[in-house]
Amino acid sequence: MRSTRRNGDIDMALIAVNNLSVRFETPDGVVTAVNDISFSLERGRTMGIVGESGSGKSQAVLAVMGLLAINGQASGQALFDGHDLLDMPSAALNRIRGNRVAMIFQDPMTSLNPYLTIERQMTEVLEFHKGMSRDLARQRAIDSLETVKIPDAKRRLGMYPHEFSGGMRQRVMIAMALLCEPAVLIADEPTTALDVTVQAQIVALMRELQRDHGTAIIMITHDLGVVAGLCDDVMVLYGGRVMEHGTAESIFYAPTHPYTIGLLGAVPRIEQGNRELVSIAGAPPNMAHLPPGCPFSERCPWFEPHCASTRPALSALEGQPQLLRACHRRPDQILASPKALSS
Repeated sequence: MRSTRRNGDIDMALIAVNNLSVRFETPDGVVTAVNDISFSLERGRTMGIVGESGSGKSQAVLAVMGLLAINGQASGQALFDGHDLLDMPSAALNRIRGNRVAMIFQDPMTSLNPYLTIERQMTEVLEFHKGMSRDLARQRAIDSLETVKIPDAKRRLGMYPHEFSGGMRQRVMIAMALLCEPAVLIADEPTTALDVTVQAQIVALMRELQRDHGTAIIMITHDLGVVAGLCDDVMVLYGGRVMEHGTAESIFYAPTHPYTIGLLGAVPRIEQGNRELVSIAGAPPNMAHLPPGCPFSERCPWFEPHCASTRPALSALEGQPQLLRACHRRPDQILASPKALSS
């Protein structure tokens, strides 16, 4: 796990998200996928956003990128270089997306165009954002593929996405995202569906690229092992709300929120042997009908009646101003299993 520190100075942040909410109009009513989340990120640092499927991780960053579905609407602020991405005209936003702020999507097979060669998909990015000639863009594309350690890059540039393995397609996506040397890189489940060996290679590659280019990374994942190996800070989402937000070290070694403790307790460990895995009882809430109180109240082992009716404020832990949590109970009232805290 990386040794970390957090700097809360928002003036130093490359990107600052303030009170972001995302709502969708559906036939069943309004679904609030993201509820009033805030974070900031500095150059050269990585923030992990974790939580179960449906917790709002992907919708939060899609809102920042202006890529919500047509029935979605975002409110709040997403400041990049002092400009609000949420309030930016499409033409101005297009000059930033893929250039200053880039994104690696979850499934490269559906993100890459199956009808175009890798060469064309990469060179058009440089032609649009950097005004490069086709020949110069082609050479930059080859260099980028070599950077992500794709062998025989010059030959492979003329291939189509289906001719690459899953791990290689993900490397292509990373190469495309880094073509314009973005200041901020958003990675949405970049290691999903990859075998463990390839996952480790992708994490090592991103760490290396960040070291060389100083890129700030937002890592969206449900894989806590990836978070431990790459992230400086961690934001835990549940029901579209922030449950806990702090350094990776504090989240992994001293979690204070029942949901965070449950997530860590559910991670398989070698020392568990043949013992049953710990799981969080119940199911995630219906996002169209969230409880008025804590969204985790129906599954929380430390539930009290007022938890269901009164929403806990996200506030700093006493003595630890850089650790935020949303829970009515004090940390010393939560009996966390030591096994849930081991790494």
